[in-house]
Amino acid sequence: MSGALVRLRAVVGIAFATIRRSPGRTLLSVLAVALAVLAVTLLASLGVGVVEFGQDGLDGSHGDIWISSDAVDATGSGTANPLVGSHEVTADLAARDDVNAATPIAMHDVYIGTEPDELERRPAVGLESTHDGFAFDEGHGFETDEAAYADGRSTSPTTEEVVLDPATADELGASVGDTVYVGTSRETAPDYAFTVVGTSDYYSQFLGDESVTMSLADLQAVAGTTGTDRATFVAATVDDDAGPDAVAADLQAEYPDHDVRTSDEQVGALLGERPLIIASGISLVGLAVVGGIVLTVNLFTLVTAQQRDELAALNAIGLSSRLLAGTVGAQGVIVGVLGGLVGLTLTPVLVHGLNHLSRSVIGFDDVLRTPLEVYLAGFALAVGVGSIVALVTGWRAGRYARVEHLEE
Repeated sequence: MSGALVRLRAVVGIAFATIRRSPGRTLLSVLAVALAVLAVTLLASLGVGVVEFGQDGLDGSHGDIWISSDAVDATGSGTANPLVGSHEVTADLAARDDVNAATPIAMHDVYIGTEPDELERRPAVGLESTHDGFAFDEGHGFETDEAAYADGRSTSPTTEEVVLDPATADELGASVGDTVYVGTSRETAPDYAFTVVGTSDYYSQFLGDESVTMSLADLQAVAGTTGTDRATFVAATVDDDAGPDAVAADLQAEYPDHDVRTSDEQVGALLGERPLIIASGISLVGLAVVGGIVLTVNLFTLVTAQQRDELAALNAIGLSSRLLAGTVGAQGVIVGVLGGLVGLTLTPVLVHGLNHLSRSVIGFDDVLRTPLEVYLAGFALAVGVGSIVALVTGWRAGRYARVEHLEE
């Protein structure tokens, strides 16, 4: 056992001496490992963000159960709004003991602009009221005045307030307090004037496009669907003592002609209709790992090749190939740890900067996500893969390290 400890101390000592002897090469090696780690953490965080992008929109909508007549396609902007009689379904759900609250949500493409003859097409989301999580950049939200429906639902807008995505507001040249015209066609939009009460990109992140948020009743009025009371889906939150799966199964039996899904199932359905999103996310994660491994392999192969003379000299004084491989492997561990720490330290800084750039360019926050697994993958690559590659290359180099190399 003491002999093994002596050999280990010798290997580590030689590894540190080699590193100190070539500070420039060591620095470049550490930076190269840090680059490999960043390739993993940044690309993997982008892949995770791509796959999880829609989850926040559903979670933030406070919906445990989602009911629709058809599978919901956010990119289609819910133009058909297949759920007829949405307020009746909502009232039935709200009356249940295992449901805390329910609300209908509609989606429709609209034309919007500050001038009646200068309109742009945008997806619109219709809600009973804005809720927690909107994180308004400016202004505030709105709330539908239910008293206005005492004598029946109006076929004309009554709230007449909208929340714009900040990017949409900039493109339209609109700010809080300005008037915009909204309609489902260029011909009808001039008939409906609304006041901008706030700016938020909340539903833009869910839809994947710069959106307009307005009262559900107003959206139905401009779309001409007040009579049929159409919505894209009804979202409900369940009681704390009731499980979403059990409630969803009960509701599916009660509404056999509707699609009833839990929040997790709804996310799965959305992603299932977009295989490109899953493929992109998986590809980015795979590219990150493969790219990081390739960078690491090339790095330690080059470093070992540069140490050919040193290894030959050590072999000449009696060190075995196993000890030479251990020496190079120890260097791999040291460089891997240092490079890994540098890469992990830079990761949150670069992620913050890239997310800020994403917000300013495309209007979306948190495109890059960095769960703990991303950091663990980066560090495992630096230390684990780096050490293994260094050991293998060191063993191969030790086998061919000969005295004749000193004479070249």
